[in-house]
Amino acid sequence: MYSDKVMDHFTNPRNVGEIENASGVGTVGNAKCGDIMRIYLDIDENQVIRDCKFKTFGCGAAVATSSMATELVIGKTIQEAMEVTNKAVMEALDGLPPVKVHCSLLAEEAIHAALWDYAEKNGIRIEGLEKPKTDISETDEEEEY
Repeated sequence: MYSDKVMDHFTNPRNVGEIENASGVGTVGNAKCGDIMRIYLDIDENQVIRDCKFKTFGCGAAVATSSMATELVIGKTIQEAMEVTNKAVMEALDGLPPVKVHCSLLAEEAIHAALWDYAEKNGIRIEGLEKPKTDISETDEEEEY
């Protein structure tokens, strides 16, 4: 059912925790399944993500997608981090079962929410970034597959 990479990121999640005085913090959830994901970003003066941590309450797939998402954005510029989509997270994990695709959407939205928070704190606009939803079940998930 789950790939070896999903199981590895679930049983040995990377970058768990909080970043004090984070540059940006994003929290999203899915009311339908009860998953909640919070991403913390530490962004330097050159707009490069130095560190990324997460706290997730949810299923194994939610933990795994959070873990992988942090790995995918560390060392990237904020514009490169914008390109980390739910599909990129799923591909990096060697796929997810169809009923767990929403977990990868949470990871993408949590990154965007943290970037939005960073932009708000710094009075900047990030190209392509729209105000994130706090509950991804607000959207029709079928369109995202």
